Amino acid sequence: MAPTRRLLLGAAAGALAMPSVSRAQAAWPQRSVRVIVPFTPGGSNDAVARPLAEHFQRRLGQPFVVENRPGAGSTLGSAEVARSAPDGYTLLVTSSTFSTSAATQKTPYDATGDFEGVALCATAPLLVLATKDFPANTLAEAVTYIRANPGKVDYGSAGPGSINQLSAELFAQRAGGLQLVHIPYRGMGPATTDLVAGTIQLLFTTVPSAAGLVKDQSVKILGWTSESRPASGPQAPTPKESGLDYSAEIWWGLMARRGTPKPILDQLNKVANEALSEGRLAQYLRSEGAEPQTRDAAAFDGFLREDIARWKQVATAANIRIE
Repeated sequence: MAPTRRLLLGAAAGALAMPSVSRAQAAWPQRSVRVIVPFTPGGSNDAVARPLAEHFQRRLGQPFVVENRPGAGSTLGSAEVARSAPDGYTLLVTSSTFSTSAATQKTPYDATGDFEGVALCATAPLLVLATKDFPANTLAEAVTYIRANPGKVDYGSAGPGSINQLSAELFAQRAGGLQLVHIPYRGMGPATTDLVAGTIQLLFTTVPSAAGLVKDQSVKILGWTSESRPASGPQAPTPKESGLDYSAEIWWGLMARRGTPKPILDQLNKVANEALSEGRLAQYLRSEGAEPQTRDAAAFDGFLREDIARWKQVATAANIRIE
């Protein structure tokens, strides 16, 4: 046999013996996939993760099992994903708490180095609420009143380092350095109760948390925290309409261990965007005052990095640090 022919046959045999990387990736998933939610069952993250997992299971033919791993401001469950292999078999559904935790505390993982965004599921603005007897009726009026009364206006939050606190501090910074007093609570329930009672004066909160208060008109609505206010939300001014260069939103998203093969990330992104374009998940998100998103994986990864960096700047300027 001629040497050249022997070399060609040997190369062909080697190619047949070696499994193709692209074929192995295309075959994913070949077994069940874990979807970690780093919060207790029943919350908004759970409500996003479960219909998303059901859609993946229908489309990809393997079980996508949601596991709740709450604790330490979402860092326990997130750390479990950070320790997993970058093979697409352990995913994370989380929200803005992922960014605020990275901005305000030492986490047991590198938020940008250990994770990458797969699909940004939705974003939503917050509502700025005030007690019924608060002197201001809009965000613009609130800025004027707070500036004239430094250190005399307080606001509540779901706890130190929460999106509520950071959104309020960003508002204060962008409005020219307003002096607000932070009153932390253990969750939004007691904070909203104290707002109605007049114990605190302001609250930056989600549409679901505000729904009951808005319906019975027990508080004032001063405005939204971003320009993307929900079509079905209450009529209130946006920051731009109030003369403010300010925007704060919450988000929900699907993430994976950094290093997961790009074909798997692209496949997950494509199927997630299908679920977000139609059906039960999109309907749920809009009913909660959120807007479904359909960005590609690279766009969400860039969004995630920018979000963490922004909240780190806010936390540093406001001296917010959780030990």
